[in-house]
Amino acid sequence: MVAIIGRPNTGKSTLFNSMLRRRIAIVSDIPGTTRDHIAGKIEGDDCDYLLLDTGGMGGGTLDKDFEADVHAQSLLAIESADLILFTLNGKEDLTKSDREIAHILRKAHRKHAPIVLVLTKCDNKKVEENALLTAAELGIGDETITVSALNNQGTSDVEELIERHLKSMHFGKQEKRDAAAVPRIAVIGKPNVGKSSLINALMSDTQRLSSPRLVSDVPGTTRDITDTTIRREGDEFIFVDTAGLKKRGHKAEEIEFFAYVRTLRAIEDADVVVLVLDASEPPSKQDKHIAGLSDEAGKGLILLLNKSDLLSAEDREQRLEEFRDAFLFCRYAPVLLCSALTREKLPKIFDLISMAHRNRHRRLSTKELQTWLRDSVGGKPLGEILTTKFITQGKDPPPTFILFVKNPVHVRVSQLRYLSNRIREVFEFTGTPIRWITKGPRDKTLD
Repeated sequence: MVAIIGRPNTGKSTLFNSMLRRRIAIVSDIPGTTRDHIAGKIEGDDCDYLLLDTGGMGGGTLDKDFEADVHAQSLLAIESADLILFTLNGKEDLTKSDREIAHILRKAHRKHAPIVLVLTKCDNKKVEENALLTAAELGIGDETITVSALNNQGTSDVEELIERHLKSMHFGKQEKRDAAAVPRIAVIGKPNVGKSSLINALMSDTQRLSSPRLVSDVPGTTRDITDTTIRREGDEFIFVDTAGLKKRGHKAEEIEFFAYVRTLRAIEDADVVVLVLDASEPPSKQDKHIAGLSDEAGKGLILLLNKSDLLSAEDREQRLEEFRDAFLFCRYAPVLLCSALTREKLPKIFDLISMAHRNRHRRLSTKELQTWLRDSVGGKPLGEILTTKFITQGKDPPPTFILFVKNPVHVRVSQLRYLSNRIREVFEFTGTPIRWITKGPRDKTLD
């Protein structure tokens, strides 16, 4: 895990977005815009790692009520990271907050974790030279590097530096999973929604007697991430039960932080995500956030409404509609109303997992895509999409389709959404997100 640390408005989120090559973190001139941890997986040439953007430390924001909480979360990131990017505003003198963060880093960071000073906003040589002299006053950092993330200057150097340090600590590439391999299913959700009960219910009687999952009404009972292989009609499935902490005695904030990081890692390692929801309660903002993490990671997704035994027949239909409406942004995900306690409709989960896994690895020939595109866009007011000369599918899941158009800048999100809806009508992609990449006529390489 690589954590970006610094006081507010030092360019942390701009650097994060530049490295992820997609806009996830909110970027603003207002100090303190980023309050919570935002993470994304980076697949490098030699190492894969989880990049964590944090809220600003040391005060200086316009929202004083959240400063202590943001500071505490950032401190947890420092204590957990394998490498730290300490950002300093290259156009400003060192502040009291910068010095306080340097003091915290000396005491709190893991001894094996390198600290890299990243001097941001260095968009010309003079700013760069002054920033290097200023940063030297801190007397901290294994290396120092200058960047202008807004202009994508120096970002690739940061990535090379990170990989070099991680390789020296024996981190490496994560093996790509074969489409024919046993699917890994991450069982995620808020505490006490019945994740462990679900896995117990899916086990055979013999397996349940020999290695049951610990179940309790106390949220956070599960403290390890554990793999459980379950066989069903000749097929194998590896279920990963996400959890909190191995050690006891931690504060609630620490449990929440580590549970979040482990959930992210479980999602990244999974082929299919089963989001367990409490059917007896309305969908929450946190539920939708977790679903968004799965969608962003490009994983197969199934919404499992547990505890249906607590609902009347009339309430079940109403709750199903309520959850479908709440998760419109991932309407491709099938919804299963069931009960881990009574096992009602629970066996259907295996068919849904197999379908989502199969569709996530589905390949369409270029000929099929060309025919489909011609039939879908003909006579429609689709602007730049009508200039498409070629369409093909990328090699990695989830299904990713590459359009070669005259000017990619003019392609609208609404037009790509239309194509997603049309392609789902013709080809089976239930349970998996779909990606679109637009390229100009001069782009020769395919992602």
